[in-house]
Amino acid sequence: MILIVFKYLTPRGFRGLTFFPFVFLTNAADKTNTVFIHHERIHMRQQLELLVVPFYVWYLLEYLFRLVQLKDKKKAYYAISFEREAYENEKDLDYLKRRSFWNFVSYL
Repeated sequence: MILIVFKYLTPRGFRGLTFFPFVFLTNAADKTNTVFIHHERIHMRQQLELLVVPFYVWYLLEYLFRLVQLKDKKKAYYAISFEREAYENEKDLDYLKRRSFWNFVSYL
């Protein structure tokens, strides 16, 4: 994981964007935020499992589906299976050690 502070690559309102093997951060202080970094590590694992490009296709399609379903951008974002898995487990720093392959599917 390569951390890069470059606020112009992250969407407004977000603290980071993971694109394997990079994590683009809006704030340098997040480099030392253990929970935030672990959240991004979970996204790294998800991207590796889906071979990166299919991850983004799935992410976008699921976001669009949730947007139509929930009619709210923020709710749609938080309803994405990848985000649900990452937010639910970001404080459990041992999560990736016992996480099963393609576990994000259980969050659909």
